[in-house]
Amino acid sequence: MNLLHAIVLAIVEGLTEFLPVSSTGHMALVSAFFGIEKSDFTKLFIENIQFGTIISVIVLYWRKFFDFKKLQFYVKLFVAFLPAAVFGVIFKKHIDELIGSPLFIAIVMFLGGIVLLFVDNWFKNPQIYSEEKITYKKSFFIGLFQVLAVLFPGLSRSAATIIGGMQQKLTRTAAAEFSFFLAVPTLAGAFAKSLWDAYKETPEILTSHNISILALGNLIGFIVAIIAIKAFISFLTKHGFRLFGYYRIVVGFIIIACLLWGKFQF
Repeated sequence: MNLLHAIVLAIVEGLTEFLPVSSTGHMALVSAFFGIEKSDFTKLFIENIQFGTIISVIVLYWRKFFDFKKLQFYVKLFVAFLPAAVFGVIFKKHIDELIGSPLFIAIVMFLGGIVLLFVDNWFKNPQIYSEEKITYKKSFFIGLFQVLAVLFPGLSRSAATIIGGMQQKLTRTAAAEFSFFLAVPTLAGAFAKSLWDAYKETPEILTSHNISILALGNLIGFIVAIIAIKAFISFLTKHGFRLFGYYRIVVGFIIIACLLWGKFQF
């Protein structure tokens, strides 16, 4: 993986991590298109540039994350984070196998797009407009929806948690923002584990050059994610999920077609 590959992947990560379009599917497509080799460092890079997107959420919502007087906020995030953490550990082998199956990811991405076409009609008359009104019970149920994204790579963590929030009577905006908040402990946990695994299993890839590339990727992902989050909230409030559904269907179909016709080696 060269510097251009790192920049492109970081931009893709920043754009797609918080949108309901599956960053996993986009990473697979972009990696195949640019012919990026599957190496230990490539895997580490893709997993670790999420750190920059975590920081973007904290910066944008710093008042929420640094208001230590409101302990309930942190408890809600922990309650919502717990199901995915438990299932992630239990089904790690299953998840690793699915992540290695591009066709499975593409199919899930395609079917998820069909779901997004109808989401706005399924959940009408929301009652919760801000995080303060979310109960611990609702936080837990949103966390259960996040488990779906853990078990079915390509579904999109963002899509799963936003839909979970809307099912729990949150507005689209409130559901999206809680999804952003929940991403912080979830992605931070994944970041820490992948870095630790690399340190224990493949320490030779943690060279100063590779660490510099990781730092650049995180910086780019941070900047792009800030722009993407702001644009997403504005678009979602006005237009809903339908366009994202059509987009996922098209991209999912393209990946499936490329795989079946042997055009790309994912």
